[in-house]
Amino acid sequence: MKKLLSTLIVAAAVLVPAAQSFAYTVQPGDNLSKIAINNHTTVQSLLNLNPQISNENDIYAGSNINISSAANVSGTSNSSNVSSTASTSYDRELLAKLVHAEAGGESFAGKVAVAAVVLNRVDSPAFPNTIQDVIYQPGQFTPVQNGMINNTPDQADYQAVDQAFANRGHVTSSLYFYNPSIATDHWLDHLPTTEVIGHHVFKQ
Repeated sequence: MKKLLSTLIVAAAVLVPAAQSFAYTVQPGDNLSKIAINNHTTVQSLLNLNPQISNENDIYAGSNINISSAANVSGTSNSSNVSSTASTSYDRELLAKLVHAEAGGESFAGKVAVAAVVLNRVDSPAFPNTIQDVIYQPGQFTPVQNGMINNTPDQADYQAVDQAFANRGHVTSSLYFYNPSIATDHWLDHLPTTEVIGHHVFKQ
């Protein structure tokens, strides 16, 4: 009997940490989209894993959420795979090129947010309705004007684009972004700031 109890205790000691390793403690300032991006998963996947969350805004600092399947989400695919939510491989590559040119030195979250701005514009009636037309709309993106759009994106750029597609509509509500330290035109200053990531200020 003692041998059996010892075996069960050891098994429990092994299993409990494994289960806990899939829990994430929500930090102040977190939202479900941010957690999804940082774990290379989607908001919907996190909602499916956590039935206790009634909607994506229903999370609180200090609470624990399950992120156990984050590593299995297609957002971590390499650059040779086309995102299932991207319109075409051309759209994906073009958006990755813009991300590389605009946010090459930024964090992964900053890259995703830049890609999300383009998708938000596509979905907005105030802008053209294709990725190509949004990116090449005259006077909008400096890399298009100076030729820096003609680059070779890296894997992180493609992954950021895939994350933006996977979390479309949830990453940010921003329609603009700029680096105030190098911007020559500050007409965006009067618009509401949605967030600041790295060197970029995002505006609605």
